Amino acid sequence: MNSLEFSRAAEYIANADALLITAGAGMGVDSGLPDFRGNEGFWKAYLALGQARIAFEEIANPHYFQTDPSLAWGFYGHRLDLYRSTEPHSGFAQLRAISAALPHGAFVFTSNVDGQFQKAGFADARVLECHGSIHSLQCQSPACNENIWRADAFKPQIDASVGRLKNKPPACPMCGGVARPNILMFNDWHWIEKMAVIRQERLRNWLSKVERLVTIELGAGNAIPTVRRFGSSMKGTLIRINPTDEEIGRNREGVALRLGALEGLNGIAKALVERGFLQAASKQPASVQEILRD
Repeated sequence: MNSLEFSRAAEYIANADALLITAGAGMGVDSGLPDFRGNEGFWKAYLALGQARIAFEEIANPHYFQTDPSLAWGFYGHRLDLYRSTEPHSGFAQLRAISAALPHGAFVFTSNVDGQFQKAGFADARVLECHGSIHSLQCQSPACNENIWRADAFKPQIDASVGRLKNKPPACPMCGGVARPNILMFNDWHWIEKMAVIRQERLRNWLSKVERLVTIELGAGNAIPTVRRFGSSMKGTLIRINPTDEEIGRNREGVALRLGALEGLNGIAKALVERGFLQAASKQPASVQEILRD
């Protein structure tokens, strides 16, 4: 069945003039990133928090940056290191190759804060991170300022046995207080969303020029449905790739693939090569060549 569905997805893409990529946590799983679904999986990744029975929804809260910054930055500093060291899987390069063949290219809408799309070569101006980015910082005090700055200079040192930051946390250059990631957290009323607002306007302008849109949704579920709802609201065809919840409904034109993100993209890329839409593997980026040769 998948070969037929891959062919249908390839046909939709070949007839499109633009690709909207909507991605949830499942997109990063094939790169080795955790998706934090359920306490058991989260506590397995963060043993110290598991021992303290602190759930993801609890630690991903701005409250801890005020009351216990070394614990808050123990969690977010570890994630920052993890995302910095993780290489995006080859599916990202496949998406770049596909979008390069379309008249209007691609735009990314993602709830992921890991920066993997930019690391894979997508233009930052065409990536809307609806929940912010761990690679940017802001002051935690709403009375101080609304500046956002890069976290590049911060090199966290983590004591994994207790889940705490060993060195000094990053500081706000204006007030000197502890800075926090520019990420929308749970019970968060002070996230500075101006970067997301700028990208929303760019996305609207981009969509206004598109006539034959295909939306490809990767690893986005219903637990936090921001990505799924946004992609579903788009006109045109929907390609949904999800290993557990792939249905798109009878009234929506598109393709549902019950697969992980990378496996689904592998199948679509091969079908596009067979159609002659994508170039031969030798002319693709190195990270795509091995997949397309199989």
